[in-house]
Amino acid sequence: MGTLYLVSTPIGNLGDISPRAEETLRSVDRILTEDTRRSRLLAQKAGSKAPLVSLHAHNERERSKRILSWLSNGEDLALLSDAGTPLVSDPGGRTVAGAIESGHRVVPIPGPSAVLSALIASGLPSERFAFLGFPERKGNKRKAFFERVALSNETVVLFESPRRLVVLLDELAEKCGHDRQGAVARELTKVHEEIMRGTLTELAAHYRESVPKGEVTLVIAPNEQILDEAAQAVEARALCNDLLDRGMKPSEVAKEVAESLALARNEAYRIVHELQRSRNSG
Repeated sequence: MGTLYLVSTPIGNLGDISPRAEETLRSVDRILTEDTRRSRLLAQKAGSKAPLVSLHAHNERERSKRILSWLSNGEDLALLSDAGTPLVSDPGGRTVAGAIESGHRVVPIPGPSAVLSALIASGLPSERFAFLGFPERKGNKRKAFFERVALSNETVVLFESPRRLVVLLDELAEKCGHDRQGAVARELTKVHEEIMRGTLTELAAHYRESVPKGEVTLVIAPNEQILDEAAQAVEARALCNDLLDRGMKPSEVAKEVAESLALARNEAYRIVHELQRSRNSG
């Protein structure tokens, strides 16, 4: 049974390829890649003699059967995207799922990622984040996308085309608030790497005057109000539990919590009743 290696590749600077990635490219029987022209340079740098096989969004369904037959014949394969970590807003998901279902070993070879690079350089909270890929282009899906970002209690990371960046920033500022913080990471690891930080309105104004070029990753701060509400809810539940453990009546607990945390009385009652139901069912 062959092994399918998911090899992360440089997002711009060829020096970022790992020794393990190079060793893997040298050892496999074939290299599956979105763009054979770009990956050929990387394969040559690694000293790989393996043939390159085109695998992209338009041929993956048809090519997956052949890939599974290669694996079944004992061949080891490497799967690459154009740049960065495979499958992240790139093809390959069908191939990986098919390999797993057929019992083949799937091995990740970690490495460069535009998502993580932009996140850690943004200056925004990185403990919890959501990667949403490319924004929806129109209709109700785009409306739902903006609502998702606006109400997010975690940092959001997006990809976007440079020619659509200003439009996206303007819409995000309108939906999320003009003071919402963000960062635009452009041409990461390359000679003209740029990371701009500021409010969504400031970023839109900057790129309206200075037309962006190259690969763009956008990072958006979490909704601070929702974060505050979530923290308050956690504190309220902890206090309710403590007071109930002391034997206080539910009505007294709700009143005490509402007054102590400046919480609406009906919200305090809701939390108390939820905790009581949980205790009774347990």
